[in-house]
Amino acid sequence: MLNKKDQRIRRSRQTRARISVQRVARLTVFRTNLHIYASVISDDGQKVLATASTAEADVRKELGAAGKGGNVAAASVIGKRIAELAMAAGIEKVAFDRAGFAYHGRVKALAEAAREAGLQF
Repeated sequence: MLNKKDQRIRRSRQTRARISVQRVARLTVFRTNLHIYASVISDDGQKVLATASTAEADVRKELGAAGKGGNVAAASVIGKRIAELAMAAGIEKVAFDRAGFAYHGRVKALAEAAREAGLQF
């Protein structure tokens, strides 16, 4: 019997197998109850090209006194930020890797904010 984490990891493996065939950089999302993290990883999977998270000090200041990183507003901020960092690194096209998380709520907000900021996926 698989537990919740193992089920998510199993789903993420299927997605990563599909993405690796595309030969394009991937935008990976990881979320916890408190924070959300996003990374752009090179097409060969060897190098992290850009990263953003709600755990960063300047992002926490931007989110206000509470520094809440576990909500949709914070996910949107990270989506916009990761898109800007990726564009600065010369990446415009990525594959979205939701890492087995449902495309809903914070994950969806991050993806939509990244699209609006100019990333294509």
